[in-house]
Amino acid sequence: MLDWLTDHKIPVGRWAKDAFDWLNAHGGPVFGLISSVMETLIDGVLLALQGVHPLIVIAAFVALTWVLQRNWKVCLLILAGFLFILNQGYWEPMTESLALIVIACATTMLIGVPIGIAAAHRPRLQQAITPLLDLMQTLPTFVYLIPAIVFFGLGMVPGLLATVIFVLPAPIRLTALGIASTPPALLEAAESFGATPRQRLLKVELPWALPQIMAGLTQAIMLSLSMVVIAALVGANGLGVPVVRALNTVNTALGFESGIIIVVVAIILDRMLKVTRA
Repeated sequence: MLDWLTDHKIPVGRWAKDAFDWLNAHGGPVFGLISSVMETLIDGVLLALQGVHPLIVIAAFVALTWVLQRNWKVCLLILAGFLFILNQGYWEPMTESLALIVIACATTMLIGVPIGIAAAHRPRLQQAITPLLDLMQTLPTFVYLIPAIVFFGLGMVPGLLATVIFVLPAPIRLTALGIASTPPALLEAAESFGATPRQRLLKVELPWALPQIMAGLTQAIMLSLSMVVIAALVGANGLGVPVVRALNTVNTALGFESGIIIVVVAIILDRMLKVTRA
């Protein structure tokens, strides 16, 4: 019985290979355009982070933190974190990883927030995309890298696209949760004052859901950081490179240093963007 079952294997892998081969054969111009756009974005962010003195970049981040948080303690924490990274000699790989994180998170938020809003307002849409989101989150991240390498080769672009696919479900789910949790009393009050659906979304639902949306952003940042090491396996520069090198050479000191830097970057970004409901 088992021999018969295994002899009649459903060719899932062959179907996937055929689909990727067809896309690679017919989608060359599209993939080339995507690669060019992504490389341009990466180069632009890297120019902004590496084209000026590190202390100027640090001052800009501290100023942005003050604008967002209005808390001198958080600003001091951001300053100390960046100075620690500079002290350890990881400024350049940190900026490379930060470029990947910034672009990946910006892309996922631009895509994920509108989809989350639509899913919160359309239960059928949410039911339809839930299995896809589950698949995107549970499929091993290394699997994303295979077609990314086939379509885009080695470098930052395949790592970036794999990160976007892996991270995208988080802002979709949390945005939908935030919009759906808006108290009915607030919605009824807005309708009683003659608010249109657009006004209700912009003035009631989005402000209420802002903490959840920002939680989706911070979750996207953490997931992007978890992809830093994996992206290094396909040629992406950044903090993942010393981690992989430490793993290959069993270098405890290098592995601990680079791991701590990744944690510091995560803390910096989380504290900068933390939002609480008033």
